Amino acid sequence: MLPTIARQLRLDILDTVYSAGFGHIGGSLSSVDILTTLYFSDLFDFNRDHFVLSAGHLCLTLYAVLAERGKIQKELLSTYAQLGSPLQGHVSVDVPGVEYSSGSLGQGLSFAAGLALGDPENYSVCLTTDGEHNEGQTWEAVMFASKFRLNNLINIVDLNGQQIGGSTVDIMPVSDLAAKYNQFGWNVLTVDGHHFEKLVTAFKKAKQKSTSPVCIIAKTIMGKGISFMENDYHYHDVKDFSESFYLKAKDELQKS
Repeated sequence: MLPTIARQLRLDILDTVYSAGFGHIGGSLSSVDILTTLYFSDLFDFNRDHFVLSAGHLCLTLYAVLAERGKIQKELLSTYAQLGSPLQGHVSVDVPGVEYSSGSLGQGLSFAAGLALGDPENYSVCLTTDGEHNEGQTWEAVMFASKFRLNNLINIVDLNGQQIGGSTVDIMPVSDLAAKYNQFGWNVLTVDGHHFEKLVTAFKKAKQKSTSPVCIIAKTIMGKGISFMENDYHYHDVKDFSESFYLKAKDELQKS
């Protein structure tokens, strides 16, 4: 079930980018399996839990998920980034099912930590990226969450090793994130971010209350599902999305 949903979400993301002519497709594709697992395996209570997309440019994935869940009309995806559409290039609370309006990178974990502190009976789940860990505010939030023992806070790191200008190793190495989070007093789980059973297991473990917040480091592949995009930072953001480019990518996804 989850692989079928994930493939459809990738096709929806591709269609949305082709319709708009541009979009942050690489990281959106790397995060699909993470959000598929969260939203379609009964691990997230829509009526009580909170989700924060810190890396707001990955909104294509969240829009596709919300459409698949019936929170927004699927036809709305074709209006992505158009004037007057609620589906802009970064998520906002104008979209049903969204609690956090994103902007500058690195701020979402702080917001999620605040939600966790203010609503201790429910979970706050945040999706960040490895590139976001270049931002100092991320580490302030990490320390804050540890100090207040926010055991209802789960930070998922989409670790695909790429960002807009190149690899994270070349731009600003984050080194061993698991060791860093452990040092700050977090519980850490490292998982293959494209393996559904392992993701489900990680989410279940993360929701077994301890005295510490939990970081799930999900190792992923930028552009996952489209071979010529995979692990290529040039597809962080695409422009001038041609028909031949679109058809080649769609053919790969349909055959997967």
